[in-house]
Amino acid sequence: AAPAGAVAFGVKHTEGVSVDVLFRGRAEPEAVSGAGTRWPLDEGTVLRFSMSRASSEVNDNKVTVSFYAEGGKPINQAGVFLTGVGISLDVDADRDGVVEKNSPNKASWAWGPEGHGAILLVSCDKEFP
Repeated sequence: AAPAGAVAFGVKHTEGVSVDVLFRGRAEPEAVSGAGTRWPLDEGTVLRFSMSRASSEVNDNKVTVSFYAEGGKPINQAGVFLTGVGISLDVDADRDGVVEKNSPNKASWAWGPEGHGAILLVSCDKEFP
């Protein structure tokens, strides 16, 4: 997606986003910490975005990638707005008809009428072959 003539890129991001740059052939990613750092635009380079908490509103975080020509002249920018969505799977761990966020029985399972713990039913048939 880089524009023609681009040889390097830089990344800026809002506080709620973590960005890593992964280079082909390297095992460990390089964390993007501050603005001003530029990396060579090589084939196989990947930017990995992540958020550690849910957003307070839609599109409240952003990642901007700036592309540079030979000599450091800015060519163009690309931006992505991000919304972190919090997902929680809560269960009726006491099997009493009430889903509780902090049930002490979530961490264990016991069989029988006085048992506790989640029961998961999985549909493994081929409804849509």
